[in-house]
Amino acid sequence: MKTAIVTGAGGFIGGALTELLLDKGVAVYGVDISEKALSRHSGKINFHPVIADFTKYGRLHEMIRADVDVFYHFAWQGVFGAAFKDYHLQLDNAAYAADAITEAVKIGCKKFVFAGTYNEIEVLDHIDMSGQSPRSTCIYSAAKTAAEIICKTIAVDSGIEYSAGLTAMSYGENNRSMMLANVVLKQLTNGVSPRLIEGNIPYDFIYISDIARAFYAVGERGVHLKSYYVGHRILRTFREYLTEIGQIVAPEVPLLFGEYPDDNSSRNYNKIDLDALYRDTGFECTADFHQSILKTAEWVRNNL
Repeated sequence: MKTAIVTGAGGFIGGALTELLLDKGVAVYGVDISEKALSRHSGKINFHPVIADFTKYGRLHEMIRADVDVFYHFAWQGVFGAAFKDYHLQLDNAAYAADAITEAVKIGCKKFVFAGTYNEIEVLDHIDMSGQSPRSTCIYSAAKTAAEIICKTIAVDSGIEYSAGLTAMSYGENNRSMMLANVVLKQLTNGVSPRLIEGNIPYDFIYISDIARAFYAVGERGVHLKSYYVGHRILRTFREYLTEIGQIVAPEVPLLFGEYPDDNSSRNYNKIDLDALYRDTGFECTADFHQSILKTAEWVRNNL
């Protein structure tokens, strides 16, 4: 890979991938809504800022005139909290993802990589009439699923390669969203006991450096039309993860397991091939959990 486009290049995952690509000598056209959003990459060799919100995506082929190998699409509005339930916002995201791959085709990119979520599996369970009640986050996940199907169809019709990464629960520095990891770390650093589910269900936490490496691998060696689980190949339970996080960050603070019931329908790992990304690309998570939690907790303490 010599040249890439990254939408959401100022965001949590898009920003980390952009830094990794630049470190590897890849020229990056980083797309985001403002110069401020892209400021973490300012002045770096081979970084080309492209200021464009979703409404300007139809002009990306005019704004980027280069021989591009991979187009990574991370930009997505409303990734936590009440915005999960905003179906207008989420469905707009799916449409803009279709705009992104359409522009990738016009630019002449060789490959399009979409950033999905492992919760797409939950949505497919509901479509299969599993009998479980959908959670509010299924609106977000359904939009991601729709975007995947639409983008795959456009890829087949247009002759561009397509792959996707379905990310597990992410954590790390520069994540300004109040997702589970940040909420728990913030509470622990403030001496507050987190109220948690019982936690006897399979779960996964993946550090941002591993996520960036995984998407780099998908862009380099991912198989056409395959969507890969981005996470560990051996899972632990939610309780095991949170117990270790508590011991690392604030061992004196009790964890209130069982405040909420486990929802087994939300994480059906039986339908996920945990080894596919390793088989096809050789990717393996390597981040040290203890050290990465310490670094993330310190960042959360100082920034959120």
